[in-house]
Amino acid sequence: MTSRSDSAAATRRALLDVTAELLDEGGPDAVTLRAVGARAGVSRGAPYGHFADKDELLTAVAIASWQRLAVQLAALRADAELAPHQRLTSALLAMLEIARSHPHLHALMFRVPKGDPAALATAALTSQDEFLPMVAAVAGEHRARPLGALLLSGTLGVAGMERAGQLETEKWQVTGDELVALLTDLVRTSGGAVTSGAVLPSSVALG
Repeated sequence: MTSRSDSAAATRRALLDVTAELLDEGGPDAVTLRAVGARAGVSRGAPYGHFADKDELLTAVAIASWQRLAVQLAALRADAELAPHQRLTSALLAMLEIARSHPHLHALMFRVPKGDPAALATAALTSQDEFLPMVAAVAGEHRARPLGALLLSGTLGVAGMERAGQLETEKWQVTGDELVALLTDLVRTSGGAVTSGAVLPSSVALG
């Protein structure tokens, strides 16, 4: 026999899954608690028993995505068959894949929610806690944080250029995957230390 808590958890999961579907289909404007409840096949008031409003629901979907990413990154960290730079490239590609397959969800993961910004930030940190050791394994512990931030920023930029259709054009003639691999190679082969004083590797120092 299903307990009340198990039933509530199943309903919550169904609401989150349906919300993700609606996001993929029409973006945040397609998501209302009424539409989510109708598609999930629950009573009109059921979504309000789990989420105070649309913003809280969207934040919960973004948190769930960060949590899934953390599990994926943890599995990559544990994959002994991959070299450190291969694990790092795979981690960046996993993040890029979210932007490719679920652009509206990806945007939610990097927004500042109105209700509880700390909850989303905490979920993001969980994934980043899995990511940083992979950076350290390639670049060294002392450079992991600045270079990790650089890698994440670069991958976000790749996602944005892909979304705008600006890659694989006559101008750039490069794919997103190639850019991600290049980011990892630059981190792996860069010389010198990156410090809080923004000392760049000699190979990329600006005149």
